[in-house]
Amino acid sequence: MQNPWFNPWFESIAIAQKRAKRRLPKSVYGALIAGAERGLTRDDNCAAFDDLGLRPLTAGQPPTREMSTNVMGQSMSMPVIISPTGVQAVHPDGEVAVARASAARGVVMGLSSFSSKPMDEVIAANPQTLFQIYWAGDRDSMVGRMERAKAAGAIGMILTLDWSFVHSRDWGSPSIPEAMNLATMIKHAPEGLLRPRWLYDWLRSGSIPQLGVPNFTVSKNDPVPGFFEAYGVWMGTPPPTWKDIAWLRSQWEGPFMVKGINRADEARRATDAGATAISVSTHAGNNIDGTPAPIRVLPEVVAAVGDQIEVVMDSGIRRGSDVVKALALGAKAVMIGRSYLWGLAANGQAGVENVLDVLRMGIDSNMLGLGKATIGDLSPSDLVIPDGFSPPARDRQ
Repeated sequence: MQNPWFNPWFESIAIAQKRAKRRLPKSVYGALIAGAERGLTRDDNCAAFDDLGLRPLTAGQPPTREMSTNVMGQSMSMPVIISPTGVQAVHPDGEVAVARASAARGVVMGLSSFSSKPMDEVIAANPQTLFQIYWAGDRDSMVGRMERAKAAGAIGMILTLDWSFVHSRDWGSPSIPEAMNLATMIKHAPEGLLRPRWLYDWLRSGSIPQLGVPNFTVSKNDPVPGFFEAYGVWMGTPPPTWKDIAWLRSQWEGPFMVKGINRADEARRATDAGATAISVSTHAGNNIDGTPAPIRVLPEVVAAVGDQIEVVMDSGIRRGSDVVKALALGAKAVMIGRSYLWGLAANGQAGVENVLDVLRMGIDSNMLGLGKATIGDLSPSDLVIPDGFSPPARDRQ
């Protein structure tokens, strides 16, 4: 029974994070906040937005604001996309709840190859779903996963490249068990007992957190590999060349995003490889530590390819003002990860909807203050950009 004194609505994503921390077992929450090595990039992903100021108007603001857009051929109610994230032990409904929430709010869903729910269930909940794939396994298996996603109704593909298999995570990332067997459950039982609401949700669902990855297979009838089995395949696959990426793109007829771009020269190479969109990203600070926040390198990438390809940005979005700043620097939209996971942990589908509502209201209030009727009116002139904010552009060939 819901506590009558408890209001499930939260006013900010910061509050969603606090509620997620109180609700989740320590190891599950630790996995959400972890970053590579010292966490320098993880922290800069958010801190960089604070370095940018806004230039508001005092009068003459538009009475209404329009924030709808079209990215990767999909109409969206606002410039926010759900970023694909892996095994979601934060809530029993996992990616299906996220898909329902994003569909209810008119935004595109990104589904990870390492998700906990089968793609058919997720795409049924939100037909505007992009399937995310890694360069993992042989070419036949990669094409097979793409064909399976197409048959399930995925409307686009995301190729994620921003991951370097960093093993040293000093920000408290817990060890992930090999399987949820009896020994594992006994080991983690104290954590679950300390978070009775999280445990109750799982018991009520009639299941336990799973470590299988059902979307890593070529067929939905194939045996589901465990997380580490699939991760091992990914780690053991030689990294792709741009020629490989061009080949993979040629196997998909629809919209195709390359995620993980941080430099102008690689933005050009992604464009030459046939990508229809790129995401400027640091994998939420889980790639090479010390990489500048995406918002810092976004202007360089937009200047290089913004007139040829759709540029989106992810990592560090916590407020509507963050979205506005990214759009002002040339992004077509942003992708969110941790933000919606905290909402999912705090209140399931309704919590994800709450996060999207918080961002929508923040975008709207900032557009009002800046005097912008549409998101297309935003530009760098709306920002106060300090000297040295972005690293010097280097045109590496």
